[in-house]
Amino acid sequence: MSDDELDLATLPDDELTQQMHEDLYDGMADEIIEGTQILLRRGWGPQRVLNEALVEGMRIVGVDFRDGILFVPEVLLAANAMKGGMALLRPLLAETGVQQIGKVVIGTVKGDIHDIGKNLVAMMLEGAGFEVVDIGINIDVQTYLSALEEHQPDILGMSALLTTTMPYMKVVIDEMTARGLRDRYIVLVGGAPLNEEFGVAIGADAYCRDAAVAAETAQTLIRARRDLATAV
Repeated sequence: MSDDELDLATLPDDELTQQMHEDLYDGMADEIIEGTQILLRRGWGPQRVLNEALVEGMRIVGVDFRDGILFVPEVLLAANAMKGGMALLRPLLAETGVQQIGKVVIGTVKGDIHDIGKNLVAMMLEGAGFEVVDIGINIDVQTYLSALEEHQPDILGMSALLTTTMPYMKVVIDEMTARGLRDRYIVLVGGAPLNEEFGVAIGADAYCRDAAVAAETAQTLIRARRDLATAV
Protein backbone atom coordinates (compact mmCIF):
# COMPACT_ATOMS: atom_id res chain seq x y z
CA MET A 1 0.00 0.00 0.00
CA SER A 2 1.41 3.41 -0.95
CA ASP A 3 1.73 6.25 1.55
CA ASP A 4 -1.14 8.19 -0.01
CA GLU A 5 -3.42 5.18 0.51
CA LEU A 6 -2.40 4.62 4.11
CA ASP A 7 -5.14 5.38 6.63
CA LEU A 8 -3.27 6.50 9.73
CA ALA A 9 -6.36 6.06 11.90
CA THR A 10 -6.31 2.30 11.29
CA LEU A 11 -2.80 1.86 12.72
CA PRO A 12 -2.24 0.77 16.33
CA ASP A 13 -0.32 3.22 18.49
CA ASP A 14 3.13 1.70 18.02
CA GLU A 15 2.79 1.50 14.24
CA LEU A 16 1.35 5.00 14.08
CA THR A 17 4.28 6.52 15.98
CA GLN A 18 6.71 4.62 13.73
CA GLN A 19 4.87 5.92 10.68
CA MET A 20 5.06 9.45 12.09
CA HIS A 21 8.83 9.09 12.46
CA GLU A 22 8.98 8.16 8.78
CA ASP A 23 6.62 10.95 7.75
CA LEU A 24 8.65 13.46 9.76
CA TYR A 25 11.80 12.20 8.07
CA ASP A 26 10.12 12.76 4.70
CA GLY A 27 8.83 16.22 5.66
CA MET A 28 5.14 15.31 5.35
CA ALA A 29 3.51 18.06 7.40
CA ASP A 30 -0.13 17.12 6.76
CA GLU A 31 0.48 13.56 7.90
CA ILE A 32 2.24 14.74 11.05
CA ILE A 33 -0.69 17.00 11.92
CA GLU A 34 -3.14 14.15 11.29
CA GLY A 35 -1.10 11.68 13.34
CA THR A 36 -0.84 14.14 16.21
CA GLN A 37 -4.60 14.65 16.18
CA ILE A 38 -5.24 10.89 16.16
CA LEU A 39 -2.97 10.25 19.14
CA LEU A 40 -4.58 13.08 21.10
CA ARG A 41 -8.04 11.67 20.34
CA ARG A 42 -6.85 8.30 21.62
CA GLY A 43 -6.09 9.87 24.97
CA TRP A 44 -2.37 10.42 24.66
CA GLY A 45 -1.15 13.36 26.70
CA PRO A 46 0.60 16.15 24.78
CA GLN A 47 3.93 15.41 26.44
CA ARG A 48 3.79 11.77 25.35
CA VAL A 49 2.94 12.74 21.77
CA LEU A 50 5.79 15.25 21.79
CA ASN A 51 8.37 12.82 23.14
CA GLU A 52 7.43 9.55 21.45
CA ALA A 53 6.16 10.76 18.09
CA LEU A 54 7.85 14.10 17.35
CA VAL A 55 11.05 14.43 19.40
CA GLU A 56 12.09 10.86 18.63
CA GLY A 57 11.42 11.45 14.94
CA MET A 58 13.53 14.61 14.93
CA ARG A 59 16.26 12.77 16.82
CA ILE A 60 16.51 10.35 13.90
CA VAL A 61 16.57 13.27 11.46
CA GLY A 62 19.30 14.93 13.53
CA VAL A 63 21.49 11.83 13.56
CA ASP A 64 21.28 11.43 9.79
CA PHE A 65 21.93 15.15 9.29
CA ARG A 66 25.01 14.92 11.50
CA ASP A 67 26.23 11.86 9.59
CA GLY A 68 25.78 13.47 6.17
CA ILE A 69 22.84 11.29 5.08
CA LEU A 70 20.38 14.19 5.11
CA PHE A 71 21.12 17.76 4.06
CA VAL A 72 19.75 21.18 4.95
CA PRO A 73 16.75 21.17 2.53
CA GLU A 74 15.51 17.82 3.87
CA VAL A 75 16.00 18.88 7.46
CA LEU A 76 14.11 22.12 6.85
CA LEU A 77 11.20 20.08 5.46
CA ALA A 78 11.27 17.80 8.50
CA ALA A 79 11.42 20.78 10.84
CA ASN A 80 8.47 22.37 9.06
CA ALA A 81 6.48 19.16 9.51
CA MET A 82 7.46 19.16 13.18
CA LYS A 83 6.11 22.71 13.51
CA GLY A 84 2.70 21.51 12.33
CA GLY A 85 2.51 19.04 15.18
CA MET A 86 3.92 21.53 17.66
CA ALA A 87 1.25 24.08 16.75
CA LEU A 88 -1.32 21.60 18.08
CA LEU A 89 0.68 20.55 21.13
CA ARG A 90 2.05 23.87 22.36
CA PRO A 91 -1.20 25.24 23.85
CA LEU A 92 -1.98 21.84 25.40
CA LEU A 93 1.47 21.66 26.95
CA ALA A 94 1.01 25.16 28.35
CA GLU A 95 -2.33 24.17 29.89
CA THR A 96 -0.83 21.15 31.63
CA GLY A 97 2.16 23.14 32.85
CA VAL A 98 4.57 20.53 31.51
CA GLN A 99 8.20 21.45 32.10
CA GLN A 100 10.23 21.44 28.90
CA ILE A 101 13.91 20.50 28.91
CA GLY A 102 14.86 24.15 29.06
CA LYS A 103 14.60 27.53 27.39
CA VAL A 104 16.89 28.98 24.73
CA VAL A 105 17.28 32.54 23.47
CA ILE A 106 18.88 32.54 20.02
CA GLY A 107 19.85 35.25 17.55
CA THR A 108 22.33 36.18 14.81
CA VAL A 109 24.90 38.74 15.92
CA LYS A 110 25.12 42.41 14.99
CA GLY A 111 26.16 43.08 11.40
CA ASP A 112 24.99 39.68 10.19
CA ILE A 113 21.60 39.16 8.53
CA HIS A 114 21.91 35.45 7.76
CA ASP A 115 19.22 33.34 9.36
CA ILE A 116 18.93 29.92 7.68
CA GLY A 117 21.44 28.30 10.02
CA LYS A 118 19.93 29.98 13.06
CA ASN A 119 16.44 28.96 12.04
CA LEU A 120 17.54 25.37 11.55
CA VAL A 121 19.15 25.29 15.00
CA ALA A 122 16.02 26.79 16.54
CA MET A 123 13.84 24.15 14.91
CA MET A 124 16.12 21.31 15.99
CA LEU A 125 16.19 22.62 19.55
CA GLU A 126 12.41 22.84 19.61
CA GLY A 127 12.31 19.33 18.21
CA ALA A 128 14.51 18.21 21.07
CA GLY A 129 12.04 19.57 23.62
CA PHE A 130 13.32 23.09 24.28
CA GLU A 131 11.29 26.27 24.39
CA VAL A 132 13.00 28.54 21.87
CA VAL A 133 12.84 32.34 21.76
CA ASP A 134 14.23 33.48 18.39
CA ILE A 135 15.14 37.16 18.61
CA GLY A 136 16.16 37.43 14.96
CA ILE A 137 19.14 38.81 13.06
CA ASN A 138 21.58 41.73 13.44
CA ILE A 139 21.28 41.59 17.23
CA ASP A 140 23.36 43.99 19.30
CA VAL A 141 24.64 43.34 22.80
CA GLN A 142 21.92 45.31 24.56
CA THR A 143 19.19 43.39 22.73
CA TYR A 144 20.78 40.11 23.78
CA LEU A 145 20.97 41.27 27.39
CA SER A 146 17.40 42.54 27.35
CA ALA A 147 16.22 39.19 25.98
CA LEU A 148 18.09 37.34 28.72
CA GLU A 149 16.48 39.52 31.36
CA GLU A 150 13.00 39.20 29.86
CA HIS A 151 12.95 35.49 29.09
CA GLN A 152 15.35 34.09 31.74
CA PRO A 153 16.57 31.23 29.52
CA ASP A 154 18.96 28.44 30.40
CA ILE A 155 20.92 28.85 27.18
CA LEU A 156 22.01 31.73 24.93
CA GLY A 157 22.71 30.79 21.33
CA MET A 158 24.60 33.11 18.96
CA SER A 159 25.09 32.61 15.22
CA ALA A 160 27.40 34.27 12.69
CA LEU A 161 28.06 33.47 9.04
CA LEU A 162 30.57 36.23 8.28
CA THR A 163 34.16 36.30 9.53
CA THR A 164 33.72 40.03 10.12
CA THR A 165 30.85 39.47 12.57
CA MET A 166 32.37 36.55 14.50
CA PRO A 167 34.23 38.81 16.98
CA TYR A 168 30.94 40.37 18.10
CA MET A 169 30.18 37.16 19.96
CA LYS A 170 33.05 37.99 22.31
CA VAL A 171 31.62 41.51 22.78
CA VAL A 172 28.39 39.95 24.05
CA ILE A 173 30.13 37.42 26.32
CA ASP A 174 32.50 40.06 27.71
CA GLU A 175 29.56 42.34 28.54
CA MET A 176 27.75 39.46 30.23
CA THR A 177 30.88 38.87 32.31
CA ALA A 178 31.24 42.56 33.15
CA ARG A 179 27.68 42.62 34.45
CA GLY A 180 28.11 39.45 36.49
CA LEU A 181 25.69 37.50 34.29
CA ARG A 182 27.97 35.10 32.45
CA ASP A 183 27.74 32.16 34.85
CA ARG A 184 23.94 32.17 34.81
CA TYR A 185 23.74 30.95 31.23
CA ILE A 186 25.10 28.25 28.96
CA VAL A 187 26.45 30.01 25.86
CA LEU A 188 26.50 28.12 22.55
CA VAL A 189 27.96 29.57 19.35
CA GLY A 190 27.86 28.40 15.76
CA GLY A 191 28.18 29.35 12.12
CA ALA A 192 30.18 28.34 9.06
CA PRO A 193 33.41 30.30 9.78
CA LEU A 194 33.65 29.31 13.45
CA ASN A 195 35.57 26.41 14.95
CA GLU A 196 36.10 24.87 18.36
CA GLU A 197 39.21 26.92 19.08
CA PHE A 198 37.32 30.15 18.44
CA GLY A 199 34.57 29.05 20.80
CA VAL A 200 37.11 28.44 23.55
CA ALA A 201 38.93 31.71 22.86
CA ILE A 202 35.80 33.87 23.27
CA GLY A 203 34.62 32.07 26.39
CA ALA A 204 31.63 30.16 25.03
CA ASP A 205 30.59 26.90 26.67
CA ALA A 206 30.59 25.11 23.34
CA TYR A 207 30.94 25.54 19.59
CA CYS A 208 28.31 23.62 17.60
CA ARG A 209 29.22 22.77 14.01
CA ASP A 210 25.65 22.12 12.90
CA ALA A 211 22.04 22.08 14.10
CA ALA A 212 22.07 18.43 15.14
CA VAL A 213 25.19 18.92 17.25
CA ALA A 214 23.63 22.05 18.77
CA ALA A 215 20.59 20.07 19.92
CA GLU A 216 22.73 17.26 21.35
CA THR A 217 25.11 19.70 23.05
CA ALA A 218 22.28 21.74 24.56
CA GLN A 219 20.73 18.62 26.08
CA THR A 220 24.05 17.36 27.41
CA LEU A 221 25.11 20.67 28.97
CA ILE A 222 21.76 21.48 30.56
CA ARG A 223 21.52 18.03 32.13
CA ALA A 224 25.10 18.29 33.41
CA ARG A 225 24.37 21.69 34.94
CA ARG A 226 21.21 20.42 36.64
CA ASP A 227 22.97 17.30 37.91
CA LEU A 228 25.65 19.52 39.41
CA ALA A 229 23.04 21.77 41.02
CA THR A 230 21.30 18.73 42.48
CA ALA A 231 24.56 17.34 43.82
CA VAL A 232 25.36 20.64 45.53
